[in-house]
Amino acid sequence: MAAIGVYSTPKMEYVEGRCVSFINSSTSLKLWPMIGRTNFPIQRKRLEVNCSLPNTMSPLESEENAATLSSSDSLEDEFSHVTKFEMSDFKIRNRVSIGLGGRGDEIVFEAMVNDPHSPLYKTRVVLRQLISPRAKRRGHRAIEVLKRLARRKLMYHSYSMQVHGYICSSMIDEKSSFHLVHGHHGSASLRHWLQRSDWLPTLEATLSLDQESVRRVGDDTIGGPAISRQLRLIRILMRDLLIGVNYVHSHGLAHTELRLENLHISAVDKHIKIGILGNASDFNEADPADNTSYDNMDRRRMMIAFDMRCVGFIMAKMVLRELMDPTIFAKFKAFLTKGNDPSCLREFLLHAVKRNSLAGNFGIQILDRNWGAGWHLLSVLLAPKPLDRISCLNALRHPFLCGPKWRVNPSIDLIRWSLGSTTVRIAEEYIYGQQQRSRLAHFVELMEMLNPYPKPKHWLGLLPGKWRLLYCTGRHIGLTLRQPSVRVLIGEAYLTISKVSKPNTTFSVASHISFTVMAGRDWAHDKSGVGGKLQVDSFFRLRAGRRLYLKEETISSKFPSATPDAQASVLKRLSSKKWRKAIPISKFPSCLSVAKLMSNEIDVMMSLNEPLSGNMDVAQKALQEVRTQIPPEMFDLSKIVCGTYLDSRLLVLRSVNGSALFFHRCTNDSRL
Repeated sequence: MAAIGVYSTPKMEYVEGRCVSFINSSTSLKLWPMIGRTNFPIQRKRLEVNCSLPNTMSPLESEENAATLSSSDSLEDEFSHVTKFEMSDFKIRNRVSIGLGGRGDEIVFEAMVNDPHSPLYKTRVVLRQLISPRAKRRGHRAIEVLKRLARRKLMYHSYSMQVHGYICSSMIDEKSSFHLVHGHHGSASLRHWLQRSDWLPTLEATLSLDQESVRRVGDDTIGGPAISRQLRLIRILMRDLLIGVNYVHSHGLAHTELRLENLHISAVDKHIKIGILGNASDFNEADPADNTSYDNMDRRRMMIAFDMRCVGFIMAKMVLRELMDPTIFAKFKAFLTKGNDPSCLREFLLHAVKRNSLAGNFGIQILDRNWGAGWHLLSVLLAPKPLDRISCLNALRHPFLCGPKWRVNPSIDLIRWSLGSTTVRIAEEYIYGQQQRSRLAHFVELMEMLNPYPKPKHWLGLLPGKWRLLYCTGRHIGLTLRQPSVRVLIGEAYLTISKVSKPNTTFSVASHISFTVMAGRDWAHDKSGVGGKLQVDSFFRLRAGRRLYLKEETISSKFPSATPDAQASVLKRLSSKKWRKAIPISKFPSCLSVAKLMSNEIDVMMSLNEPLSGNMDVAQKALQEVRTQIPPEMFDLSKIVCGTYLDSRLLVLRSVNGSALFFHRCTNDSRL
């Protein structure tokens, strides 16, 4: 919402600036000046008084006037790096750009410099009239920050909105008017660009994407499908934004107001301009000998983390256009404030995107590319703990912002993320041919090798939650080519794990399975039927254990053993050139540290809705079909013997026969 206003020319005797309109659009409006005049013309006369009386001013008044003059001079000295303009130096335009945005205590309008002696002659500028004392303090702060940032003029002119000077009659009188004169970098903010229906071709034409622009993001194609075009444009905008934010951070400042409304795209140098730094804050790094140095370092990290969180919100809105809706974005922020992990954002947004998108969503596909690198960057930008958020320099090296021509060595965390994301994508495709099952088995084995939390003490905080079953290596979930007596459609299978207060290593585990019994003959086209639920309750004790890889099948052990073919395939994959640098494993391990799960008694309960609740024969057949489609470990929790992989979003459990159950964490609010 932009506050639109106009200002009269200096020739008028009485002028009143008013806020004309509150609108939110992407076009310019022609506004007529709202001017109040006196009822009669005022005659200006020069009054000259000659007096030879001695000075009767008291010494105290003289000291006060001298102090006032000295303070005014000192303030003007502090602003000596910018130009002090007069209102007569500008020609006010009656066309106001709404994308420049103002607050309730600001009036924004455009002007042209008409002073032939000024270096900005015939240059379009923006005059921002600051009305309230708080707004004036923001204007003074923007000028102070300029003195620090303008040392590197090339970086300042490229990535920051230029402040040329100010208009002020008196620096001491709070009632005097204060205008901030800054550069005009286009007539719309980044929000207004993205709200246009033709935003993609318009931005491409504005940025003049050529071979040089493609080289900046390491891409090897120009144009192409719409997804590739959007990804290329997002990379350019995000890299420019991160370079500008890092430029501000490197000078000991935090912007604290990064949002789409404060970003402008200049058609002259093709760069993103960060808005007015009126609320910029200093890191205040103290002397290392000072006792407050540690606190100042924490302050620096917290302020940088706050800016990076704002960058994450900007990236989310650029990629996922649905978040431009204030209602959906409010729910998106509520998801984060409720304590949900940002790594589960894909699970959370998938439902809303499918519901609000008619022809598919490009944002989900963009974030899914390159093994889900976009979701990883978004999660580390929005990490709940400030110290876990990524920095500008590391974000610029992230694979999501680097094209295929730039070879980036991923970190071990990104490798784990990529393996998990690819496994989820394959499981969601629901194509379980021999090739897909083999790939899933390989990726599960690799994830277990890279388990970030092999010790049970790390599982105490991460294990509780609601986990959705995605895949099982020992059972095909869902309908097959069989001809069962009763057709049953499996809904979702969950594993809910809760921590018991005493002892700390005991957990209550509940398996929830929802299904639909389709009694009609037209079940292939009509999936309606009678709903049912199956619940299994048990308790687990968490202990430390090891998963043994046995070479001889004759040795009996409670732990599952991998087959020789699986061992050979995993070892071959780990020793390949692609994985050798990331995972320096030359020999297949004989055992892995795991979390051993020891179960107690099990309670099973099934419920069917009407009218099948009274038909015992159909209920027994439905139960048998459910047990055929669902892995037996979900019915008999005692068959789950150990956990081999766990992070904030994925869980892998192994059963006594060696099969792996692959789970994905469900959020507190699974849908918008």
